[in-house]
Amino acid sequence: MTTNDQSVASFAVHIPDVDLEEEPLDPEQIVSGTPVVTGKVLWESADGKQLRGIWQITPGVVTDTEADELFVVVSGRATIEVEGGDVIEVGPGDAAVLREGDRTTWTVHETLRKAYHITLGG
Repeated sequence: MTTNDQSVASFAVHIPDVDLEEEPLDPEQIVSGTPVVTGKVLWESADGKQLRGIWQITPGVVTDTEADELFVVVSGRATIEVEGGDVIEVGPGDAAVLREGDRTTWTVHETLRKAYHITLGG
């Protein structure tokens, strides 16, 4: 289910079964391996600043600059190194918060699938 219609605010999905679409990585983000990213936005606010969805990445090492995000890992495992900060280990059932502007390096050990809520700045 994908909707930009705010009148449909309540819904449920079975996260492992959501069909995802390829989201090509910028080659400059790939540190090692051949990770593939897929995802699906399930809901977006009218102003485009709030997103809720599912995201998946296959094993490899990638860099990113984060948005303000809360996510819950459904399957897989990764180590997230925050530049100048903590090293975060995530796996099934873990909730994590990333701050807008965090520069991260993701080492994905097992294909990771997460449900997320992102708030875009600006």
